Amino acid sequence: MKVSESKEVILKKIREALSNPVPLPFPKNEGKKQLFGTPPAELDILFAEEFTKLLGKFAFCVNEQDAKQQLQLLIKEKGWQHFFCDPSLEKFLEGAELTSVENSDASVTSCHFLVARTGAIVLSSALHQGRTGSVYSPVHICIAYAHQLVFDTKDAIDGLKEIYGTNLPSSVSFAAGPSRTADIEKTLVVGIHGPREVYVFLIDQ
Repeated sequence: MKVSESKEVILKKIREALSNPVPLPFPKNEGKKQLFGTPPAELDILFAEEFTKLLGKFAFCVNEQDAKQQLQLLIKEKGWQHFFCDPSLEKFLEGAELTSVENSDASVTSCHFLVARTGAIVLSSALHQGRTGSVYSPVHICIAYAHQLVFDTKDAIDGLKEIYGTNLPSSVSFAAGPSRTADIEKTLVVGIHGPREVYVFLIDQ
């Protein structure tokens, strides 16, 4: 009868395996080659095109005052009254009633980057006072700046590494438009696992 290995022996083997990862097949090329050609000069246009394809709603703003005015018009049109907001963005919601995320009509957040090629918003638990700010409210409004535009996912990841080094946030997400699923009979349903509407106000500043 074969005697089973002790717990200590098994743990030792696991530690040895983890300390000797499988070598990269092409170490000189891994993660360095641009797979999607030369980035276009107008990343804002590319992002707007890709983001709206994914049912996101995009607004270009010439400056912060323009963003504030456009946001106020949207709030009036939609009849939203209660907002969860990043403290740094409260100036865009002057006079609005701020509340907790679970009681809000819409969340207003910042982001780390906007990925032009995929139309994704790069978010993390380091922003928004935790992980729920961009997903719990029925509407997510992201206010971003032109310098946060990057071409591809790799550029966003490299940017996060520059900001945080090896101490990355516990959660990083790439949100591409409102949540949606087609699990049931291939019928697309929007807003099933998160916000029904997602807006990006991009400030050219």
